[in-house]
Amino acid sequence: GEVQNGSFDKYLLMNANILIIASPQYEYFNAVLINEVDEEGNNVELGGEFILEPNEHFNNLSVNLSLSVVQVPTNMYNKDPAIVNGVYWSEALNKVFVDNYEKDPSLIWQYFGSAKGFFRQYPGVKWHPDEHGVIAFDCRNRKWYIQAATSPKDVVILVDVSGSMKGLRLTIARQTVSSILDTLGDDDFFNIIAYNQEIHYVEPCLNGTLVRADKNNKAHFREHLDKLFAKGIGLLGDALTEAFSILNEFNQTGHGSVCSQAIMLVTDGATQMYDDVFAKFNWPDRKVRIFPYLIGRESAFADNMKWMACANKGYFSQISTLADVQENVMRYLHVMSRPKVIDHEHDTVWTEAYVDSTSRNKKGPSLMTTVAMPVFSTKNETVSGILLGVVGTDIPLQELMKIIPKHLLGIHGYAFAITNNGYILTHPDLRPLVILLILNTLTHYYVPKAQLQQ
Repeated sequence: GEVQNGSFDKYLLMNANILIIASPQYEYFNAVLINEVDEEGNNVELGGEFILEPNEHFNNLSVNLSLSVVQVPTNMYNKDPAIVNGVYWSEALNKVFVDNYEKDPSLIWQYFGSAKGFFRQYPGVKWHPDEHGVIAFDCRNRKWYIQAATSPKDVVILVDVSGSMKGLRLTIARQTVSSILDTLGDDDFFNIIAYNQEIHYVEPCLNGTLVRADKNNKAHFREHLDKLFAKGIGLLGDALTEAFSILNEFNQTGHGSVCSQAIMLVTDGATQMYDDVFAKFNWPDRKVRIFPYLIGRESAFADNMKWMACANKGYFSQISTLADVQENVMRYLHVMSRPKVIDHEHDTVWTEAYVDSTSRNKKGPSLMTTVAMPVFSTKNETVSGILLGVVGTDIPLQELMKIIPKHLLGIHGYAFAITNNGYILTHPDLRPLVILLILNTLTHYYVPKAQLQQ
């Protein structure tokens, strides 16, 4: 309704209080806690009795075809108001999931990955943590989420290795860079530059260029992160100049993503705002977004870094401990998704083929692909809408093969498909390569399909 008599501030405060008080009272089925009991035999909080029955269509896993379950990463509080509110409004997906399955019985896993971090999966199934009691799975790190939520991007990561970064700060910086790499997919290109009084490419063989953010390249760069050590003074201006030069040259050649560009700055402070560098390389178009990550508890130089982010359409985050890393890194995805949100680009993305051992058939583990699409909120209170998350479903490759008109191919013809990055999606001779010992181990307990994607 309308807010009258100048009471808008009071109205917002009243509703904010209601939101904070009411949200934690909502209960949902947590995938890890369902059917768990305490020492006295009572259902644990967010657990409850959840009916599970073996289903042949889901490889005889015990599932619930009436309800979905919600998984929350171990590093996040499962009753955080933002999580609970998101779980509450996304509960309406239960009916959508059930209706989809009834209309198309060939469907298997359907799910919604929230921008807040929770993962709603249908049909409902129990998740089991690893031997350390941890489930590291975060839907926002998965390829299907990254590809659907953001446009392809070129990224240069600048890491401060000056003397002030010694000890815990350098450890946090390494983890921050590693978490940024987790958010990059096969459509993205990147490089990592360490700087003090000199510019040091983490991989010296790749000076002045960017490489595709595939699994092998990211693993190779992670190995080099351990070799970083802190000494000397940090000349950030030189590092920014190098980063802008790489992005500009790479873009002009037509290589890379030819789309969004960003500089990730991981440092414990910036003594200047470096507006002269930005004026020379990035203004007025501001094609390159700046995402500064301030390492440490001190905030003496926070204002300079905040200004850098705001002046270059980026986002500022401060990371004080290792526990803060993942959630702070994830925030930049909201900013990078803005062009899609503004243009309402509900693009459908397909991942490359991967092995899903939870969907084995008589011939062994199945090859799967994931099809996903971003979900936006376009409520009136938002200027251009916000990214709510990504919805997706898994498709066995044998289902794709069934719709190929083989009678039109000829006696010696066959059909195949590749992704835009050159990965084989389906081919008659495509076979999964797995280690039998791992598969034998996996048959003893269920690990969610999302944890098994390669």
